[in-house]
Amino acid sequence: MEVQKYISIHQLCTTYDVEITFFNELKEVGLIEIITIAEKQCIHQENLSDLEKMIRMYHDLEVNIQGIDVVFNLLQKVDELQEKLIDTQNRLRIYEND
Repeated sequence: MEVQKYISIHQLCTTYDVEITFFNELKEVGLIEIITIAEKQCIHQENLSDLEKMIRMYHDLEVNIQGIDVVFNLLQKVDELQEKLIDTQNRLRIYEND
């Protein structure tokens, strides 16, 4: 594991003005994965964009953790359905070209 690819929870709390309990609650519902590096809790930087969306929902829209969980699950379902639709459309093009 490369330490550069991880951001400490403490740094995120300071940067985004969020309590550490927010991250712990996100972890409890399975929205983020927190790992420990050198006795510091960290999040992989690939998850930062989703995390920023969660923080905006929490602060700006006042959505609670359970609401954030529902929204992200629905967004995941939409992405899966879009992929299936594209796959189906590609299959239909085979028959349209005949």
